[in-house]
Amino acid sequence: MRETEKLTGMVLKVSPVGEMDKRLVILTRERGKITAFARGARRPGNPFMAVSRPFAFGQFSLYAGRDSYTLQSAEISNYFDELAADMECTCYGSYFLEFTDYYSRENIDGTGLLKLLYQSVRALLKPALDNQLVLRIFELKAMVLNGEYTEKPPRQVSDSANYAWEYVIGSPIEHLYTFTLTEPVLMEFSRCVEINKKRYVDREFHSLDILQTMMGS
Repeated sequence: MRETEKLTGMVLKVSPVGEMDKRLVILTRERGKITAFARGARRPGNPFMAVSRPFAFGQFSLYAGRDSYTLQSAEISNYFDELAADMECTCYGSYFLEFTDYYSRENIDGTGLLKLLYQSVRALLKPALDNQLVLRIFELKAMVLNGEYTEKPPRQVSDSANYAWEYVIGSPIEHLYTFTLTEPVLMEFSRCVEINKKRYVDREFHSLDILQTMMGS
């Protein structure tokens, strides 16, 4: 009999498979990004219906196959249901999932990226934080975790923007979302993150296009 693995993670992506199943892409702390199949998850009343959705975070019990896993059960500690009440936050969160999917890999320690994703989605639900600031902090720290960044901002900026850049690079993930910026400084900081992103990230993100259309930019 195959052993069950228990992995802590968040569902990044869900797609239908066959008539009743779902294919999940999950970022896990222990195994990095994995693919798992939830059998019968599209059948009404199936216990996997609730857990087989983006943002679901918790512990997943899975059987390991040759190239993928089969979901046996899940204990979800946070569905982030509050996101659904705010379309803007949902769009930001969807981009975070897509960006994480781009950066995550199989069979590597996913602790840092998973922690960043979890804390960033939580930060979207804090009214005191500007969502654009959350976005830029998330992008920069994800690039830092992947070793794709410069120690100093890639262009001349004010002391405040420079401090924000250095703070995000050097701070533990738990302390990232503890500051705010004035609008001019946020614009400076955002431009620097965008320059860094264009330097290292060779990918267009569908969810970001939707977000920018929605925001009118």
